Amino acid sequence: MLCKAERIEHDLLGDRAVPADAYYGVHTLRAVENFPITGTPISIYPDLVAALAAIKQAAALTNRELGLLDAERAGAIIGACEEVRAGALHEHFVVDVIQGGAGTSTNMNANEVIANRALELLGSTRGDYARLHPNEHVNMSQSTNDVYPTALKLAGYRGILGLIEAMEVLRAAFDAKATEFADVLKMGRTQLQDAVPMTVGQEFSTYVVMLEEDIARLKEAVLLIREINLGATAIGTGINAHPDYAGLVCRHLAGITGIPLLTSPNLVEATQDCGAFVQVSGVLKRVAIKLSKVCNDLRLLSSGPRAGLGEINLPAMQAGSSIMPGKVNPVIPEVMNQIAFEVIGNDLTVSFAAEAGQLQLNAFEPIIAHSLFKSVTHLRAGCLTLAERCVAGITVNREALRHSVENSIGLVTALNPYIGYANATEIAREALASGGSVYGLVLDKGLLSREQLDEILQPEVLTRPRAFVGLAVAR
Repeated sequence: MLCKAERIEHDLLGDRAVPADAYYGVHTLRAVENFPITGTPISIYPDLVAALAAIKQAAALTNRELGLLDAERAGAIIGACEEVRAGALHEHFVVDVIQGGAGTSTNMNANEVIANRALELLGSTRGDYARLHPNEHVNMSQSTNDVYPTALKLAGYRGILGLIEAMEVLRAAFDAKATEFADVLKMGRTQLQDAVPMTVGQEFSTYVVMLEEDIARLKEAVLLIREINLGATAIGTGINAHPDYAGLVCRHLAGITGIPLLTSPNLVEATQDCGAFVQVSGVLKRVAIKLSKVCNDLRLLSSGPRAGLGEINLPAMQAGSSIMPGKVNPVIPEVMNQIAFEVIGNDLTVSFAAEAGQLQLNAFEPIIAHSLFKSVTHLRAGCLTLAERCVAGITVNREALRHSVENSIGLVTALNPYIGYANATEIAREALASGGSVYGLVLDKGLLSREQLDEILQPEVLTRPRAFVGLAVAR
């Protein structure tokens, strides 16, 4: 018996009661029942929902221009799409992010929501598909197989631009610290052992360059997802689409989104190939790995505060222990590390899913989409969090760093040109045996004066190439 709060809709499997206030329909209802996988609906990715609406809007404009769709229906569809792109009705995009069917459930969900809102704009009721149909009108000249991958690329493009903006914020935060710490001398390390002196500014400048390089790689990768297969319909042959449809719909979609889109020269190839997604995922993995390495450095450099390296101080964000009073942990770098681990795993998922495609279609694009969107979304949030809640508040322990330079055995490498290899070797041996400082031993043996040592221990002397004119002592 039909409840007053329900309406009956029909599909090839029969009749089903749909909530009367739902903008989605029977196809979406079945997908919700079939895929109770993550409990996370596609609306978690608003860029994806907006991309689907942009595609449906471009299709309606194109079909109207080609004389395939009457002005009244086209206008209603366009109006509904504009509302969805502005953020309306996203809560009705309810299918799970992981689904079978190569994204068909997502496409059907979009068709039904847009159709039912368009019906309201026409003065009709939801479910009155005789007047405007989700598949016949909203999905005209389309297939899931060209709509879904195009939507993924549009959403991915927006997401990557947002990630680049966040990485620029983080780059600027490290750059500010590189400038602030440009005069702070410390010991560099290789293989966790003392190496030669450097400045903290030089150390932080490497993070600036790493981010700049990865931003450049992302800008290259995002160009790959401007090429779309819209107009390919089922397998790339363009069946059920007008000969002029592909080129025209691409122009309309580019105008709506502001993205310089290109129609693939071979739509059959483009419909089955996921290479662009693999490339983008690989770059995201590169970004994640390098950010994780930076966070490893920050955790090491701030370790202690008494029994570790203790060279820098990360801002205290929260109490670190329920049993150890006063303990503060590097929680912000730790969360970025975990994001990186997730992105690396997501890349493996994308790789397997792309490889598993068969013949004219890859059925596993939903998991590719979910993996990529998670990576982009979480990396963006992580970069902003790291910049604002960690890097911006970092301070250095200047005196401790100076002391470590003067006491490090690695200092003899820097003094070698001034005191000679034999003397440097003897100083290193004696410092190791006695625990004394290199600085003090050089003074005690009269190899250099305090003034000479202090001159040599200037950052501009120790931390960059310098013409050497002779030894400071006779040999």
